[in-house]
Amino acid sequence: MVRSTPGLTEGARTTRLPDVIEARGVRHNNLRDLDVDIPLWRVVAVAGVSGSGKSSLAIGTLYAEGMQRFLEGLSTYSRRRLSQSQRPDVDRIDHLPAALALRQRPPVPGLRSTVGTMSEVLNVLRLIMSRLGTHICPNGHPVTPSVSTQGMEITCPVCGAHFTHPGAESFAFNSYGACPACNGTGQRFEVDVDTLVPDEDKSIDDGAVLPWNSGGRRLYRYAAGQLGVRLDVPFRELTAEERDIVFHGPPAEREVTLREGTPRSVTLNVHYLNAVAAVEDAAGRDNAVSRSRVERFLRVQTCSVCHGTRLRPEALRSTLDGRNLAEISALTLDELRGFVERVPGLTPKDLARVANGLVKECLQVLNPLLQLGLGYLQLDRAGSTLSTGERQRLELTSTVRANTTGMLYVLDEPSVGLHPSNIEGLRSTIEMLAANGNSVVMVEHEIDIINAADWVVELGPGAGRDAAGCTRGPELGHRPVPGRPAGRPAHPPAGRRRGDRRRGGRAVQPARCPRLLPGERDDRGGRAVRRGQDRPGA
Repeated sequence: MVRSTPGLTEGARTTRLPDVIEARGVRHNNLRDLDVDIPLWRVVAVAGVSGSGKSSLAIGTLYAEGMQRFLEGLSTYSRRRLSQSQRPDVDRIDHLPAALALRQRPPVPGLRSTVGTMSEVLNVLRLIMSRLGTHICPNGHPVTPSVSTQGMEITCPVCGAHFTHPGAESFAFNSYGACPACNGTGQRFEVDVDTLVPDEDKSIDDGAVLPWNSGGRRLYRYAAGQLGVRLDVPFRELTAEERDIVFHGPPAEREVTLREGTPRSVTLNVHYLNAVAAVEDAAGRDNAVSRSRVERFLRVQTCSVCHGTRLRPEALRSTLDGRNLAEISALTLDELRGFVERVPGLTPKDLARVANGLVKECLQVLNPLLQLGLGYLQLDRAGSTLSTGERQRLELTSTVRANTTGMLYVLDEPSVGLHPSNIEGLRSTIEMLAANGNSVVMVEHEIDIINAADWVVELGPGAGRDAAGCTRGPELGHRPVPGRPAGRPAHPPAGRRRGDRRRGGRAVQPARCPRLLPGERDDRGGRAVRRGQDRPGA
């Protein structure tokens, strides 16, 4: 049964829906009592010279306030565990949806992140390997995929051995499929003994052993004295046996007396760790501060067990078209697309439906990455080696796949690091967000991206103190024209000045910006705009 509000038709309900975000009295950073309307359900570009307040409006105001309102719907317990942006200084903001931001400089991914995990392509590939790969029985016989191998248990057709069907998690280096030697990182951190005692002219009492010089580890030096190591002589004079105790001595419990012979003497029971073990203990902790203190004593080497693949040996035995998952992950995204498209032809006909479904899902994740010009990346490339532009575009494709509706997406210069040949792919991706019923506000300098927006809000006329507010009005249908000095309006600014207290802030209605036609020019020699005409399909 469908209920409706008495006396309110469907058309009336539709007309009541807001079509703009109304921001009044914005005073964040160098924005001074700015009044501005941001259209909803459209792509809006925020332009202007550097320092004019573009990020202050988009990130510092719209995103920060939108995120705060979203968090207010959570419990106090949950809010305490989430990082929150500072609330902007504004009179009011009406009709603001819940907001997500794709920042210009996304955080650097951790050690376990790769292009495959960040893009989620690897998740689908693991499922393809599990369902359509050739697995090896305990006696070494290959078992090709078939309907009978899709259950929880597989029976080898050669020797009759039974073994568990490898699931997707069996190929995940962040869980069950991780190499036991490196725990799925592909790297092993080894202590460089030469860095532990850089100055052998010092004694242990004077701090010769660097890992024993911070926090509670200072007690290890006294425990070493109880084990027979001389603490008051230069380190170079220690015997080979004493050095072995310092660097490789076994754990031991010793009673240590501090301030011995004084009224304030204290006796403690110390669990001794040698210098190498002390570094390994700190490096293995979850505390980032502890790890940062011992990084200088470590050297990174490729894991000798998995050879950098991050996977356990059992996971590397399964193959698809003769390649294991590590070899498939070494392909570039461009090469991977061709490989995935061949998969249905490699599987039996009775698995065609399964294969086609998995391949379709994989291509849905893969194609947006290729549109944004990321086809040169390999799945196994470490996330920490990506540029800020590459990381931002990976985040953008993940956002598109979420297929949300009614959100406000704030993008901070999404074209950073993008090759000109991939501009069209970025434009298509951004338009897809708006086509799904979302609002997009993007800070941008790239003229081709600005030209693709439905509306443009230009801030200026200058930077810093000269960033009074918006300089363009609705009747201009403004587009930046090459050759005109930055921040200089071609027409008198629209809007109204709100008294001396506003110091130049101007109220500006959204400027309607139609799509440019290729090759259009005006008398000033730049690309012109067909002012006052609607964008096709808007």
